[in-house]
Amino acid sequence: MRVATFNVHKCVGPDGAYRPDRVAAVIAELKADLVAVQEADQRLGKRNGLLDPDHLLETTGMHLLSQSDLPNGHGWHGNTLLVRTKPVSYSRSRLALPGKEARGAVMADIDFGFGPIRFIATHMGLLRNCRYQQAGAILSALARLPPIPTVLLGDLNEWRAWRGPLKVFEPFFGRSQGCPSFPSRMPLLSLDRIMGWPHNLISEVEVHRTPLAREASDHLPVKAILRVDAMATANNDAFEAQVGMTSDA
Repeated sequence: MRVATFNVHKCVGPDGAYRPDRVAAVIAELKADLVAVQEADQRLGKRNGLLDPDHLLETTGMHLLSQSDLPNGHGWHGNTLLVRTKPVSYSRSRLALPGKEARGAVMADIDFGFGPIRFIATHMGLLRNCRYQQAGAILSALARLPPIPTVLLGDLNEWRAWRGPLKVFEPFFGRSQGCPSFPSRMPLLSLDRIMGWPHNLISEVEVHRTPLAREASDHLPVKAILRVDAMATANNDAFEAQVGMTSDA
């Protein structure tokens, strides 16, 4: 199955225009089975959702799994999920991340008919020390959950694979494949990431570069293939060993 992550920048493109229709059109281009969306809500006021679920379903064929408790909201700290097929089962928890900014992660266990997969959708902070704390909080929360195949998707605001918070994730998720996704018109920094456990779960990570994607947001989407056949390699011993390494670190 194809998965993707997309920071929609509150549906404001590099030209300064607020155009949810462009964002929906890019999501349709992705042809993904699941998309993690960041900045799906306004940050101030009532935190209203910026994407219309009915329009999304009509134009993209994807259902919005709203994470908000607010009647007009979509995300948890702006993070939400879109799925093409309604899940056989779905449960989720929400994690408030530490730091000077209000940040969070959605942790959703979803079964599309071939076994449960945990998707962690997040948007980490702008300050490096806060990102360290946030990466550690995500792994600590993961260690308390039953071991199932896991995919981390989102704007991690980190491009330095050789150090920084990406090194915190590496013992569990493996080395992250960086793909320049920001800024969208001339991408230089690999801020948006897709990682998986077991390490062979994710393949073919690439940036979605189209003329419309360059105009819809200041980030380009990143997409990857989730290898369903690799799910069988997940086991309790490997999970406990690898998540234990991250806890020790």
